[in-house]
Amino acid sequence: MPLARIVPRSEHTISRSHISPNALRVLYRLKEAGFQGFLVGGCVRDLLIGLTPKDFDVATNALPEEVRRLFRNCRLIGRRFRLAHVFFGNEIIEVATFRAASEPPGEEPLADLDPEEGEGPEISEPDEFDADLADTQGEDAHVLDEHGRILRDNAYGTIDDDVWRRDFTANALYYSIADFSIWDYVGGLEDVLARRLRIIGDPETRLREDPVRMLRAARFAAKLDFTIDPPVEAAIREFSGLLASAPPARLFDETLKLFLAGNGVSSFASLRRLGLLEGLLPTVAAYFRRHPGSLVEQLLLRGLENTDARVRDGKSVTPTFLFALLLYGPIAQAIEALPPNLWHEAGAILDACDDAARELSARVALPRRFSLGVREMFALQPRLEQPRGRRALRLLEHPRFRAAYDLLLLRAEFELASPEIAVWWTRLQNASPDERGRMADELAGGGARAGGAPRGPRRRRRRGGAKPAA
Repeated sequence: MPLARIVPRSEHTISRSHISPNALRVLYRLKEAGFQGFLVGGCVRDLLIGLTPKDFDVATNALPEEVRRLFRNCRLIGRRFRLAHVFFGNEIIEVATFRAASEPPGEEPLADLDPEEGEGPEISEPDEFDADLADTQGEDAHVLDEHGRILRDNAYGTIDDDVWRRDFTANALYYSIADFSIWDYVGGLEDVLARRLRIIGDPETRLREDPVRMLRAARFAAKLDFTIDPPVEAAIREFSGLLASAPPARLFDETLKLFLAGNGVSSFASLRRLGLLEGLLPTVAAYFRRHPGSLVEQLLLRGLENTDARVRDGKSVTPTFLFALLLYGPIAQAIEALPPNLWHEAGAILDACDDAARELSARVALPRRFSLGVREMFALQPRLEQPRGRRALRLLEHPRFRAAYDLLLLRAEFELASPEIAVWWTRLQNASPDERGRMADELAGGGARAGGAPRGPRRRRRRGGAKPAA
């Protein structure tokens, strides 16, 4: 087994001033207790290319129970992968014991999620630590399914073993707190500096072990502007169908990381280029395949652009709005398959939303609160397009009004809804209470809107695509 190339502090650019103070506290306490402590993974990669890591993961030879004894603010989680989480207010430092076999490493956190979604998305966090679990070093410590996918992996090892369970060379660099050196077993330092994404080991074997690695490759390529190594890209194209065997809860998590971390537009392009959109979101891919370059596709891309801008500005983002964008095409298709006189009917709209969410959930586990949010957003569109006097004012208090209004603005931008009615709603929100009343009364009386804005359309309008998708 190759030994690590140890890169001294004088030959790399990582400074402790750029490392989370809480991560340094964890590393130093491990060192003082006689254990090894390394920063590992994406945080080392990001520091090397001048990015600010969103989280800092630690690898150590201390067992999870030993880590828990060192930190009062520690909780052990995970059946499949046992980890220690050390809490410092809102920051969590994840501490993993060196392992002897392959497994997916920790992930970057998501951007702040919209408070309207309660406590955020239902990320499939590992189960709580169970003291009655079988000995993790026993015969069940490393278990694969019939496709070669890892089901359980808690066989502990050394740092020399641990590196081989990581996915990409760029994520397999270790920063030592003992002497501030970088340990590199697989040429990861050169790959990071060359912005190259290369898998550790045989690409086919590693993608079979964990098909979600294909999505991670697409995400890293989009986020970091890395080039995917040709053998890796070829393997992704060949084995993209294995995504169907991945747990739907993990695919939901990965969908959020792809589209709600500030790189949604480039992630979408990366998925399409690699042929992964069909594996992750088959109904969405099928719609765009039938309607290339459609207004619905333009709407999705503009919505992702807006989401990326919100993330860059430090604003919250909502999974509900994301899935409304992703499912717009399938929902529109279901509605437009009905007779035109039903396109505005609430029941038809809700049925179309339910059908689209159900088809999606066969691949991506969409939590119910988000699917219900999508239903409400679409059900509000006819009421926004055809406001009725002072009843329109009550819509401003609807908990899903803002998301539905944002969707209306997007639709109006592509003339899938009346631009004039979108302007009216914008002015209504910015008006004083008295002015709102006058605008509503003028609407009820059939007169011109304040400022001369014309009345909203009364004719039937297609809900989903509102116009032919071609």
